[in-house]
Amino acid sequence: MMNHSLKNLCKVSPGTIITGKWHSQSYTIIKELGFGANGVVYLAKHKDTQVALKMSDNGMSITSEVNVLKSFAKVQGHSLGPCLLDVDDWDQNNSRISFYVMEYIQGPDFLSFLQTRGPSWTSVLFLQLLKDLEELHQNGWVFGDLKPENLIVTGPPPKIRCIDVGGTTIKGRAIKEFTEFYDRGYWGLGSRKAESSYDLFAVAMIMVNTAYPKRFTKTTGGFSQLKEAIRQKQELKNFEPVILKALQGQYSGAKEMRADLLDLMVVKKNAAEQIKPREMTPDPTQLKNTDVKNTKGNQSVPLSRQSYRRKKKKSGWMEFLFIIIVLGVLYAWYTFNNLP
Repeated sequence: MMNHSLKNLCKVSPGTIITGKWHSQSYTIIKELGFGANGVVYLAKHKDTQVALKMSDNGMSITSEVNVLKSFAKVQGHSLGPCLLDVDDWDQNNSRISFYVMEYIQGPDFLSFLQTRGPSWTSVLFLQLLKDLEELHQNGWVFGDLKPENLIVTGPPPKIRCIDVGGTTIKGRAIKEFTEFYDRGYWGLGSRKAESSYDLFAVAMIMVNTAYPKRFTKTTGGFSQLKEAIRQKQELKNFEPVILKALQGQYSGAKEMRADLLDLMVVKKNAAEQIKPREMTPDPTQLKNTDVKNTKGNQSVPLSRQSYRRKKKKSGWMEFLFIIIVLGVLYAWYTFNNLP
């Protein structure tokens, strides 16, 4: 927990200028972005660039999070978390506050993005997330407090980014931070040991969360309640085999879960194509000769709309000429019979 006196020092007003003791870089506070047990995150301005600045009285916590961001930087493409920009201390009122500066990531959170763009993006984003988690796990870390609020979708093209690395834990240790709904310990389905399967359980619960935006609390608890919740939602049935395996800790890694999700997508696509009605493809010769009837085999080629209009127009002129001729004959007969 943060010391209350130092906690007050971490609460600064917009316009405050934070100047690092060692690197002499200055940051102007714009507004507070978030507050947690390990510190406060602010939106700040450095020169002409917006950045996110986190300060804390807990130097060990800052060091741990900085190490996580450095580990993220080793992953190709820097796709997981924000890029680390600076680490320093700030001397304020005879006290020293540790802080670090990172890239400011903008965009909607995971669930907000899906609500806006539609469920067709669900599989794509989960495939991205599992790929990123595989690389994080390969680097010896477990994200820990994995939830939609910690996932921002940037773009275009849409891409998942992690914004809060406070719960990220070295493999083998106890999870530092968690949120009950995504925590397998809460559901009685595993320990809080930092391992790949802990994150994959959270991924499965985020899948469940997409169909239950307001979440739900534990009642009967355990696997039976979660399984029943999945079977009540059609959108979750498509992913049921993958979700159930992840909830039971049956995946050795994110790569395996990602492969199963891909297989399900292929099966779903093939099934959709099989039930899709076959479209009639016209013969190219019919398209070129739509106004010519083909009497071979007692079949006829339907006329095109243009040919139909031409035929109807021609018929109208013939009818008009016929009427003129009839009227002319009648007028001549009338004139002949009324001669003096």
